[in-house]
Amino acid sequence: MQNQTKKPLNYLNTLGLVSIALTVFASTAGAVPGQTIVNTVDQGIVQGVETEYGQKFLGIPYAAAPVGDLRWKAPQPHAGWDGFLDASEFAPHCPQVPSPFGEPSVDEDCLYLNIYSSLPAVSSGKDPVMVWFHGGAFIYGQSDGYDPAKLVEQGIVVVTVNYRIGALGFMAHPALTAESGASGNYGLMDQQAALRWVRDNIKRFKGDPDNVTIFGNSAGGHSVHAHLVSPGSGGLFHRAIVQSGAYLLEQPAMADWEYLGLSIAAAAGCPTQDTACMRALSVEDILANQDPGPSGWLPVVDGQFLPMTVAAAFYSGMFNRVPVMEGTTHDEYALFTALYFDLAGNFITDLNSYIQAIVNAFGIPVDLAVYLATVIYPISAYASAAEAFVAIGTDIVFACNALGATSMLSQFVPVYTYEFNDPNAPQIFLPPVSFPYKAYHVSEVQYLFNIRNSSQLFTPEQADLSDIMVRYWTQFATAGDPNVLGNPAWPGFNPMTFNTLSLEAPTPQIINDFALDHKCDFWASL
Repeated sequence: MQNQTKKPLNYLNTLGLVSIALTVFASTAGAVPGQTIVNTVDQGIVQGVETEYGQKFLGIPYAAAPVGDLRWKAPQPHAGWDGFLDASEFAPHCPQVPSPFGEPSVDEDCLYLNIYSSLPAVSSGKDPVMVWFHGGAFIYGQSDGYDPAKLVEQGIVVVTVNYRIGALGFMAHPALTAESGASGNYGLMDQQAALRWVRDNIKRFKGDPDNVTIFGNSAGGHSVHAHLVSPGSGGLFHRAIVQSGAYLLEQPAMADWEYLGLSIAAAAGCPTQDTACMRALSVEDILANQDPGPSGWLPVVDGQFLPMTVAAAFYSGMFNRVPVMEGTTHDEYALFTALYFDLAGNFITDLNSYIQAIVNAFGIPVDLAVYLATVIYPISAYASAAEAFVAIGTDIVFACNALGATSMLSQFVPVYTYEFNDPNAPQIFLPPVSFPYKAYHVSEVQYLFNIRNSSQLFTPEQADLSDIMVRYWTQFATAGDPNVLGNPAWPGFNPMTFNTLSLEAPTPQIINDFALDHKCDFWASL
């Protein structure tokens, strides 16, 4: 990856133009992997490359660099470029510290997207479009970690997007609010700007601007929920897929989130109302002071991008009404239990450490934690205390919130619910710990994408499950209904039966005990 600003190619001579023309001509005869290919967007000419499955154009700017006076402001249009923009390599991704979920960066010039399209023999010339928002708790992650070959081979145009994360993407602050009436949500504004760019340009890549599906995992899934609610996103997409994104249905109010911005500015030595000081801070200073804790950064109800919480919008029906696919993984919290307990040296091994973990992780009173640990989730019902804790975290944070979201959405739009349930999903982020990861948070993404730095190999049954999932996802993007010939039937969600498709090998099947398995009646009673 190049950690520098994308630059236009500097060859507008006759020989260069002839070479490009020959490349375009050659591309019509069939893909030659590695061969250059050109296209035109509103801002100028881009030069990408052929792939085994079609074409890719990497690192196209969809907005102006959010630097200097544009830091902590809504994204602005890109002015364009002269000559040919080299779109053969990824552009810088947004600033973040090192983590298992993203590579470090200090480059604020990061508002780029990548476009992948299929071979002419597969493409209809007006293909469904899927726009992917990466996860990472709104503090980690990047667009270039996801190779969408599996999806593209089904005749889909896939777009992956960088957006501002961490304090640079989600910091609310009273002085910033005073400038425009709201602050925070800059990363979501970036995503929305990318969707506008897709609407205006994707036809040139054989994509259908009237058939756009947004999808994402974790924070990316949370982003999809936010776009369902945001009035400004209306009409920019036509289906929505939420993968493990229901972990927070009640977003904080902007005023309640401003304390983090005040803390960061104070730690860096900036007076409360001095936006010039804040915009002069180095990226390194901001990254050093931006840790919001285990919750990560969050969107806020700002009265502009988000007029209300996701829960309020879904309950009232005041959201952008499109077909929705929503799901979770069976053992979501295994990833977080590994990160914040085992790998931090805080092992959950007995009843006392189990109870203390419940109190520390979820802010639950001790008496309720004891009840959970001895009656509702007793260690005896699980292989270990750690796995009992994983079950609690999965249920309270992910599973029951997802059930609540789908129950509300299904009153207004078609909804299809799933639970990814491969207990042997390869772990591609973290080392082994004292308990099995099973179907951990984000484990399903590798069944849809080829993930950067993953050398894991699927078993034949897992490869088959991957193929089935790709067909479900792409058929949903095509028609708003995931059912496709050759796959097990997937009926729409019924709020009376809570029917859910269990994505398991060798054959997915409908289950009706999701709420029971995850004890959602108990959590609803609280």
